[in-house]
Amino acid sequence: MSTETVMRQARADAPSITVRMLRPLVLCALCFAAMVRPALAAQNVVTVFVAASLNDAMTVIGEHFASEHDIKIQIDPAASGTLAKQIEQGAPAAIFISADEEWMDRLQSAGLIDASSRIDLLGNRLVLVAPHGTGTPIVLTRGVDLLAPLKGGRLAMGEPESVPAGKYGRSALMHLQVWDAVKDHLAQTDSVRSALALVARGEAQLGIVYASDAAIEPRVDIVATFASDDAAPIRYPAAIIAANRTPGARAFLDYLKTDAAAAVFARFGFIVLK
Repeated sequence: MSTETVMRQARADAPSITVRMLRPLVLCALCFAAMVRPALAAQNVVTVFVAASLNDAMTVIGEHFASEHDIKIQIDPAASGTLAKQIEQGAPAAIFISADEEWMDRLQSAGLIDASSRIDLLGNRLVLVAPHGTGTPIVLTRGVDLLAPLKGGRLAMGEPESVPAGKYGRSALMHLQVWDAVKDHLAQTDSVRSALALVARGEAQLGIVYASDAAIEPRVDIVATFASDDAAPIRYPAAIIAANRTPGARAFLDYLKTDAAAAVFARFGFIVLK
């Protein structure tokens, strides 16, 4: 075989050799891109665990924030105690907003939140509601008779051991010296929104919920508002989870302190704390 023939054969084989050499590199690059893409996407999602009573307001605020930033806000609502326990078990939340300080204190004591990020974001009021058009105003004084307006039905409220609204409600009823009279007539629920739903559907004659809950449910009427000294102050602390201190989490927590967010919270019946 002549030298010229050998060279022509080498040139003919070169593309196939090059393709064979590049094919593994291309496959590796594609695999790497497939692995990196979800990771990059996850960096642009901030998961926020919020007390159930915050769901509507936080959904609106999250949408506003996402429209101005390249970050998606995932709102996960539930009872504060349920969420705190999930965080203790390693749930991938970036921010936690509780409906009381006790659950946040518990996470802080365990080193699970960034204590320097913790703020008291909001306040609320406790109210007594009845199905729309069925209740009459009730004056909440010591020893008030709540069995008569119950009419043999149930008083809906969050379960006091895990639901902040239930804890506040029990404290208020004990302060009014009526807990013993009504404790056997309760419909205890896993969240304040579940208690609200029972009243809205007429399955409970009365319910203890937040003023912010009553404000968004047209099927209930407020028949009484608990005085501020009937129960401990209602506070909603917020903090970044220590394991997820991302720039997106910090940006969203800062956004919750803006006038734009405050206007939404106020519209949904919350007390904005400064």
